[in-house]
Amino acid sequence: MIFKRCIILTAFLTFSLNVAFAQVSLQNLRTELLQEPLGIDILKPKLSWEIHSAQRDVKQTAYHVLVASSVDKLTEKDADVWNSGLVNSAASVYNQYGGQALKSKNKYYWKVKVTTTKGDSEWSKTASWSMGLLNYKDWEGRWIGFDRFFPWDSLSEGRLSARYFRKEFTTEKTVASATAYIMGMGLYELYVDGKKIGDQVLAPAPTDYTKNINYNALDITEHLKQGKHAIGVVLGNGRFFAMRQAKPYKVKTFGFPKLLLQVIIKYTDGSTLSIKTDHTWKGTADGPILANNEYDGEIYDARKEFKGWAEPGFKEDKWLTAEYVQEPGGTYQAQMNEQMKVMKNIAPVSITKRDNGRYIIDFGQNFAGWVKFNVKGQAGTKVSIKFAESLEPNGELFRTNLRDAKATDTYILKGGGLETWAPRFTYQGFRYVELSGYPGVPQKSDFTGCLVYDDMKTIGTFESSNTLLNQIFKNSWWGIASNYKGMPVDCPQRNERQPWLGDRTVGAYGESFLFDNTAMYKKWLQDIRCAQKEDGAIPDVAPTFWRYYSDNVTWPATLLMVSDMLYKQTGDLAVLQENYPAVKKWMAYMKGRYMNAEGIITKDSYGDWCAPPVTAEDGKGVIADQKHPSALIATAYYYHLTTMMIRYSTLTGNGGDLAGYTELASDLKKAFNRKFYNAQRYYGDKLTDNLLPVYFGLTDDVEKVKVLKHIEYIIVEKNKRHLSTGVIGTQFLMRTLTENGRADLAYQIASQKTYPSWGYMIENGATAIWELWNGNTAAPKMNSQNHVMMLGDLLIWYYENLAGIKAAEPGYKEIIMKPELIKGLDAVNASYNSVHGLIKSNWTKSAKDFKWKITVPANTIARISIPAKSVAQIKESGQRITANVKGVKFIQMEGSRAVLELGSGDYSFVAEL
Repeated sequence: MIFKRCIILTAFLTFSLNVAFAQVSLQNLRTELLQEPLGIDILKPKLSWEIHSAQRDVKQTAYHVLVASSVDKLTEKDADVWNSGLVNSAASVYNQYGGQALKSKNKYYWKVKVTTTKGDSEWSKTASWSMGLLNYKDWEGRWIGFDRFFPWDSLSEGRLSARYFRKEFTTEKTVASATAYIMGMGLYELYVDGKKIGDQVLAPAPTDYTKNINYNALDITEHLKQGKHAIGVVLGNGRFFAMRQAKPYKVKTFGFPKLLLQVIIKYTDGSTLSIKTDHTWKGTADGPILANNEYDGEIYDARKEFKGWAEPGFKEDKWLTAEYVQEPGGTYQAQMNEQMKVMKNIAPVSITKRDNGRYIIDFGQNFAGWVKFNVKGQAGTKVSIKFAESLEPNGELFRTNLRDAKATDTYILKGGGLETWAPRFTYQGFRYVELSGYPGVPQKSDFTGCLVYDDMKTIGTFESSNTLLNQIFKNSWWGIASNYKGMPVDCPQRNERQPWLGDRTVGAYGESFLFDNTAMYKKWLQDIRCAQKEDGAIPDVAPTFWRYYSDNVTWPATLLMVSDMLYKQTGDLAVLQENYPAVKKWMAYMKGRYMNAEGIITKDSYGDWCAPPVTAEDGKGVIADQKHPSALIATAYYYHLTTMMIRYSTLTGNGGDLAGYTELASDLKKAFNRKFYNAQRYYGDKLTDNLLPVYFGLTDDVEKVKVLKHIEYIIVEKNKRHLSTGVIGTQFLMRTLTENGRADLAYQIASQKTYPSWGYMIENGATAIWELWNGNTAAPKMNSQNHVMMLGDLLIWYYENLAGIKAAEPGYKEIIMKPELIKGLDAVNASYNSVHGLIKSNWTKSAKDFKWKITVPANTIARISIPAKSVAQIKESGQRITANVKGVKFIQMEGSRAVLELGSGDYSFVAEL
């Protein structure tokens, strides 16, 4: 099956999936692309733009798009690819291209102008995208590699050396453009004349290579003058050559590293030259990267470097002829999600000397990436760096929680001067490193921590009067960033690092307020669809690097719930349409196998995974890897998914399914309450078991009041205003309380510093988010200190309830702004860069007034709810609202709040209290 996706150009971040973004300003028009999207394989891309204006209440009424094959032809008269004409539409995002068929390897230029309620814009600056190799036959070369071990490799130790390949060629004419299309499995670095191309690392993004393979397109025009040249490629193992192969029934491996590359060179006279992988290439595995393994680290012997190996004229007589090898089997596709990059450099905060010439370096922050360092010494000197998240009480590295991951980089000096090194094909999760074998006395200036994650922009900010909430937010940012690796992984440090579905079911929604993660999560949904079995089964991990198909509801629910999140946050209906059939198939699979005669879904695997022990001491030394299957959780979740399918069946053009899902939901609700409801509570006395029915709407109004009282009893009386939820319950905890009038109780839970709480983690030294509530006492086998699954819906609550930034319509075309006013919280200042533009909410309250600064992006409206006894007590920029303030419309009073409708613009409100 071939999966096709669309392209985004963006003026404020690297390209994301499904849209091309321009930026239009009604005063100073501009389109600024930070990175030109290359090698796109989408036949009908969708185009979007952002409108900027200092005026209020700006709404688009029409647009006009031009697309041409050259800049010179990008005029209304000459546009030879598409001239949309004036389209009467308010849509500024996800407008589908409607021009001529796009052709393989061609570059296209486009611009847009808009008509608004405040006048017409000028044409935006020119933006562009280029098409990739759209057809299998466009790939002229063959896969090359060495499908075997070399004497220095060791399968039992997971050691496989890097492969190096090179090819020389000559450009006979002046080069107009040159693009390299590359599939380097599992990871690659591309060089032209000795210079690395691009700043991406750990490329390409991982997939199940038997299903789909990402290729990257890289512009190498500036590197090719007329004359002789050389191409060099280094291949690392990545997820292709599995790190652990002792359990073939569990771990999927794809073979030895291999390469397919094609360079298309266009000369100024219109002729072309194609360089492709074939038998004329040379290769070797006898290079400086002796071993590279994501779990264990990298071993690099600088004495074995080949000087000038990727430059023309290198003596390659000792290299081997590249061998033809089998292709991996998956469909070739352009990588549409962002590449990983070194996104931040981190300086050490201290270096502490230990015995035997060892040093402990503290970077002050738990993160994922590697260490780059400078060193000078004799040839053959071996420097070792071991990684860990924390220290033992005696000051040594605590590494037990890494399981059998060696997490060690080794560098062997070549001697003769200052050497600088960082690994290429591995990463680790750490705060501390142990340095051994280092010649001389290490200085902090010689070491840099490199934070590595997908090149996506941080689009959300949050700060409040509560310093603990602020620190939790910072820890969350670090944890989320650390675990973006071309897919969302559970942890970056131990011998796992897997894309577990259950960790992100709701968490992805909260993450979307911090990062523009749209492209990555659309890619991940494709990974899940690729992993679905013919009978409908969906795995617990996708891509299925681990073959886990445990048949439960809560983990596979991620496919629909992340689709739902992306639709809410972006307004892109296509994501629902694309994933609906797979969800429908899986829903039928689960119903047919695991719904009993009572109408209950009986199959669950994990229950409320990692619910906290009653006390931290109760969990001391206890392994958290314990499953407590729950038919209540499975049935409640299945009901919730059924109600979502009711909403989306008609919306996605599947109206024929509506009656069936409606009847199923009704039957499930009756069966659930018959089975699990008991007087005033559900089932036992667990918080999660009572939260889910309330949030999912399984409880009728009369019983809902009783269940809510029981929830309050559990939290207040039993838990002393703490949570007691695991992964499942924490996903709905804060919103259930807030939406039912107990935002104060949610705030008390979020503000706790004692066990179990997010604050407890911080009080015990956490700089990210722990995997376990009792991460300081639990057995180390499953005890990551950089996990995000326990964030639940906390970040959603931060933005939607504390800041008051919530989508009333998908994509924030309409915005609801209703911050919760909670005793003890006196200020919140947050921002979120939506697909339509920047939304800001900055409020403070005192005994006498409520001040609120708001930014509403162009082409949207916001309905705000501001505390006030009457509308007469509200001023905007010093004017009474009753004075017909521009952009502000009074709707009604709702209790002690005034509801106003705002057009786009900046506003400053003061309400007397």
